[in-house]
Amino acid sequence: MITRKSKREVQQMQEAADLLVATHKEIAKRIKPGVTTLELDAFVERFLEEHGATPEQKGYNGYPYAICASLNDEICHGFPTDRPLEDGDIVTIDMVVNLNGGLADSAWTYAVGNVDEKGQKLIEVTKEALYKGLAQAKHGNRLGDIGHAIQSYAEAEGFSVVRDFTGHGIGPTIHEDPHVPHYGLPNKGIRLKEGMVITIEPMINEGDWRSKMDDNGWTARTVDKGRSAQFEHQIVVTKEEPIILTEQDK
Repeated sequence: MITRKSKREVQQMQEAADLLVATHKEIAKRIKPGVTTLELDAFVERFLEEHGATPEQKGYNGYPYAICASLNDEICHGFPTDRPLEDGDIVTIDMVVNLNGGLADSAWTYAVGNVDEKGQKLIEVTKEALYKGLAQAKHGNRLGDIGHAIQSYAEAEGFSVVRDFTGHGIGPTIHEDPHVPHYGLPNKGIRLKEGMVITIEPMINEGDWRSKMDDNGWTARTVDKGRSAQFEHQIVVTKEEPIILTEQDK
């Protein structure tokens, strides 16, 4: 069932999102060669606890960590590890913050040290694709308008769009209806309505769009070992531009 959120619910989510944004900004300071994603995971858990919040995905369907840390060819749901980050890596940190019952969800891909030109382009195109999709997320449009904007842009830049994982509604639990594909046709799919809260989170690959699962049952990676990037915002649909709860550059 798709729900439209009250002003109180949106305010709770905004408070959680403000903390999530602050957490990502702290992570950005710490991303460098030699740091491990397990160290980042421990930092996030401690930082959230200090601010009266919890990592909502820890324990969700048995997921064991406070963050997802997806490295290079990992598309999403990567486990934090003790492997030191290396110069030239790209790593996506995805997390959900629960602050007093309000949930906020955002993923960000970070360059580690000096990333090659194609890797930099992948990151830039993925972020721009997110904002292309966001521009279509308004009352009266359809989900296909979001997906089409993302897909047409990313593919024109020479990249592919992951099909196996989507954005979603959020609140009061992590994953609510509707699913929000990052590909598709304009004027197709569920119509967006004012008050809906969804995530848009394109995962863009430098090679084949298809994925395969690791033995841990969580981590998805590219079938051809090409790199993957992801940027995610949580938004409120309005009659005008969407309210981006997780915007880092307010």
